[in-house]
Amino acid sequence: MPYFDAASAAPLHPVARQALLAALDEGWADPARLYREGRRARLLLDAAREAAAEAVGCRPDELAFTSSGTRAVHSGISGALAGRRRVGRHLVVSAVEHSSVLHAAADHESRDGSVTEVEVDRSGAVTPAAYGAALREDTALACLQSANHEVGTEQPVAEVAGLCRDAGVPLLVDAAQSLGQGPVPGGWSLLAASAHKWGGPAGVGLLAVRKGVRFAVQGPADERESGRAAGFENIPAIVAAAASLRAVRAEAAAESVRLRALVERIRSRVPALVPDVEVVGDPVRRLPHLVTFSCLYVDGETLLHELDRAGFSVSSGSSCTSSTLTPSHVLKAMGVLSEGNVRVSLPAGTTEEDVDRFLDVLPGVVAGVREKLGAPAAAAPAAAPAASLVVDALGRRCPIPVIELAKVIAGVPVGGTVTVLSDDEAARLDIPAWCAMREQEYVGEEPADRGSAYVVRRLS
Repeated sequence: MPYFDAASAAPLHPVARQALLAALDEGWADPARLYREGRRARLLLDAAREAAAEAVGCRPDELAFTSSGTRAVHSGISGALAGRRRVGRHLVVSAVEHSSVLHAAADHESRDGSVTEVEVDRSGAVTPAAYGAALREDTALACLQSANHEVGTEQPVAEVAGLCRDAGVPLLVDAAQSLGQGPVPGGWSLLAASAHKWGGPAGVGLLAVRKGVRFAVQGPADERESGRAAGFENIPAIVAAAASLRAVRAEAAAESVRLRALVERIRSRVPALVPDVEVVGDPVRRLPHLVTFSCLYVDGETLLHELDRAGFSVSSGSSCTSSTLTPSHVLKAMGVLSEGNVRVSLPAGTTEEDVDRFLDVLPGVVAGVREKLGAPAAAAPAAAPAASLVVDALGRRCPIPVIELAKVIAGVPVGGTVTVLSDDEAARLDIPAWCAMREQEYVGEEPADRGSAYVVRRLS
């Protein structure tokens, strides 16, 4: 069964498995002890730290192992903010950061800190000028991911790092998605990553803090990992994480070329095979193994279940696959279609045959889901067009409001309007996206007794 969700968790690399099993026998003792078993464990931990630091591009004494990538992000943000509290309490993040960064930002704001979210363009990237404009005299820390976890767009880390350096602001880079693919652009002050993203075991994160960065560990003091990660180190998992990072980085140059070609095949073939599809993310500055597209008139949860039944494991940012019933904050910030969203992220070793079979299966799966939802094959004009129509989609989740809009748009004359009443948050994103794809005019959103009224003018 092809597993196409490496961006969530990559399969355990064979080198990681071998290192983990070996370290279970050799690295179980306390590395802080001076007896033979402790010294052996310390040697394994030190060797893993040196290997990870080389891959990250920092000194071994600048790198700490944490219990997860999320823990690394939270510790990095809180420590940097506390270390620079005399400068100010302003934090800058991009609007498409991983939830771990945004949760830390929300926590900082709840403690009387201030946060600026830098908007992104339709490809999901910040512009260096916009990011630089968000920096202030009281900015204590800036955060920018190296590449987006949902759409694969690479961020201009080097350019933003230069602006932060000129402003005297440390930059924390979340490199979880890209570290296994290759070096992170220089200029960062802090870096966080997670081993299960590159084929290491879950439960190991990295936090690198450059010498000279003001950093104050929050919470009770601990003697381990320079005080930046409390608790007994999981040495077997750390050894496996460092070994697999070195292995995937050695393979990355050749494998990324191969995976990029497979992803490009998906990017180009899906719109040709499936009507009414929007491929999102930057087509050039992107991770080599990840592609995201959204399908009109499709329920994302049903689509994922049907693909799973067909033997493909993929992910989605659609609101109907989320426990919060809201669209992905990444897709929302980009202003792109969220319904029927599919993220394909290929693990190392994915074959051409697997990709070709996915492309063979996808059109039929999407067509089947659309048929179940009653999506229009083509809109037929009403016998006597009305100047305006109102569609009541209150209480119905997307894509139903969009489907109902598509069914009736031809029932008004060119220049006429359709007003869609909806209380689903996703409609705020998907109706304007439908208008852009269908070349109709999105007039805007108006208040309603329940939910909102979305007004669309027919242009053709």
